[in-house]
Amino acid sequence: MTADDRQIALAGDTDPVAIRAGATTGIGSLPHRRADRAAEFALTAYEVPAIPSLPRRSPAEGTVAQALVGIPGVTLGQYGTVAVDADRLDPDAEVETDLDDDGFVGFRTFLELAVERGHRGPVKWQFAGPISVGAALRRAGASAEVSHSVALEAVRSRLRVLGAAVADALPESRQLVVLDEPVAADLMSHGFPIAPDQAIDLLSAAMAAVESFATTGVHCCGDVDIATLLESGPQLISVPATSSLVSMAGYLDRFLGNGGWIAWGAIATEGPIGVTAGRTWKQLSSLWCELVQRGCDAERLLGQCLLTPQCGLGVHSPDVATRICRSLSDVSRSLRSESAAAKFVLGA
Repeated sequence: MTADDRQIALAGDTDPVAIRAGATTGIGSLPHRRADRAAEFALTAYEVPAIPSLPRRSPAEGTVAQALVGIPGVTLGQYGTVAVDADRLDPDAEVETDLDDDGFVGFRTFLELAVERGHRGPVKWQFAGPISVGAALRRAGASAEVSHSVALEAVRSRLRVLGAAVADALPESRQLVVLDEPVAADLMSHGFPIAPDQAIDLLSAAMAAVESFATTGVHCCGDVDIATLLESGPQLISVPATSSLVSMAGYLDRFLGNGGWIAWGAIATEGPIGVTAGRTWKQLSSLWCELVQRGCDAERLLGQCLLTPQCGLGVHSPDVATRICRSLSDVSRSLRSESAAAKFVLGA
């Protein structure tokens, strides 16, 4: 079976064809200030459209703000600052998710345009994970125990509401839901407020809220401990394609062997953006060759992968976002070409 024949089977699929290996998709934010232009971009720039957040349009669409607004005891300031009354935080309190709120304009506009266009293919969306949301509450003054309990319930509630909205608007579209956990890169560091086992439980519980109707994944832009990430049970992991992954070859091969998929952050989104698609493909294929030499199955690496930017594009301009996505599409074409696949498998 070639890379072009493999598809990821999303939750709820009755047909084997869903997302083709090597498909491109996005990571969270876009830089657009107009939601209609962002929705158009998301529906055309990626093979698997990624519902965007638009933090430049409004601070309410920031990752933390989207997760925290509606929690009793939390208020959002004019410039995206979050104020927390720790005494009012209650894990059992109902979390209000108002999709008409300013924080979900990008989400709503995407769904409206997708319906207008008659979109029927899969869609991917991303939301802050409970570890990172809990860390934000802790920084605002809540205790570690309360902050992560509140964060879990808030994230689970949000995921259910957002997932239901996607299902109502696009009933024929399979959903790929990815939890964004930027602080997971520090999980093994001394002084992290929760133990790895607790972090694993938080991620697992959050993903369980949507796994009946969605394929679930976890994203981290940093140098994360892959073993811990995989323990939480994602069906997909989304990580930067860097040389640090070579030492994780054994874990990655077992994950792929069990049917997991990897979204490779192929194009850097920090610093000057000037890397060509050819150079990016060469770096990615070199990484895969090293992983094969460490024991990874070459066919699975090629056949169970998606391609993304390393992180969200919200800090760049729309023109730069366009360039990045064009390069990503070029890399995808390289991956799918028979000559490139043969060269990779042979380690040439």
